[in-house]
Amino acid sequence: MPWKPDDYPSVSPYLIVRDAEKTLSFLERVFDAERLRVIARGDGGGIMHAEARIDDSVVMMGEMPDGPDTSVHVYVADVDATFARAIEAGGTVVQQPVNKGDGDRRGGIADGNGAVWWISQQED
Repeated sequence: MPWKPDDYPSVSPYLIVRDAEKTLSFLERVFDAERLRVIARGDGGGIMHAEARIDDSVVMMGEMPDGPDTSVHVYVADVDATFARAIEAGGTVVQQPVNKGDGDRRGGIADGNGAVWWISQQED
């Protein structure tokens, strides 16, 4: 079982935006981006997670009115071991690794400098 989707980079920018549909449309029009996964919130209140491919890169995003300054999504072979190392390195847990319902198990660690690192492993 691969630990990340085929043809995905290990590291992707993760944008926290107010309106993911607006950002997806912008990326399509400006960069000819291809939508990959778009997962709606369970309550119908917008987009929980979305991805778009631009050339050889994947840009990920989620909607959050008050999100962190910067987010980075990193696929790893062992999410638990990497998450434990992030805590040992002084990171603050934003979210323990959980199955997010989009094929990934991921958790978030704040690095104390305004960035949240979303450490993820593909499960499907």
